[in-house]
Amino acid sequence: MSDFDEISSEPRWYVAHTYSGYENKVKANLEKIIENRGLQDVIMDVRIPVEIVKEEAGTDEEGNPVEKEIENKIFPSYVLVKMKMSDATWHVVRNIRGVTGFVGPGSKPVPLTDEEVAAIGVEIRTIRLDYEVGDSVTVKNGPLKGYIGTVEEISEDKKKIKVLVSMFGRETPLELDSESAEKLYK
Repeated sequence: MSDFDEISSEPRWYVAHTYSGYENKVKANLEKIIENRGLQDVIMDVRIPVEIVKEEAGTDEEGNPVEKEIENKIFPSYVLVKMKMSDATWHVVRNIRGVTGFVGPGSKPVPLTDEEVAAIGVEIRTIRLDYEVGDSVTVKNGPLKGYIGTVEEISEDKKKIKVLVSMFGRETPLELDSESAEKLYK
């Protein structure tokens, strides 16, 4: 297993497949190993995606309905691990009792894309913008890279912005990812 000669610089989310019903044991054992071996800088997080469902559990003494919360695993037999992939981290996770392997072709794990991580809701990133409505910004990428415009609107989740760019003597609205614009400082 020498596919990972050196540690990947960016921590990514990987999916480890487990025996059915072993998800919690794998998570607990992996967290214990991370703590005991001091691996917090290369294996950052271990999660089991769950949803909380409220279910009626009968009635109380007065006859009022009682609800109980049940935790359902969204992806049974899978554990998500945020780590910097290397031979060492691969072996740590792979050799935990109950882990059958990583999701990916052969023995090479494939990290989840940012879109997949967002869709699963494992990691919620807060986006901090250094500009606001009315500020002048430069477009950082795409076909209009280098153009200067004015921020007209910022979406509620701060992922998209609308910028007015002057093209051919007209103000043209342009929708961008929030990371695709940079504030012009005066």
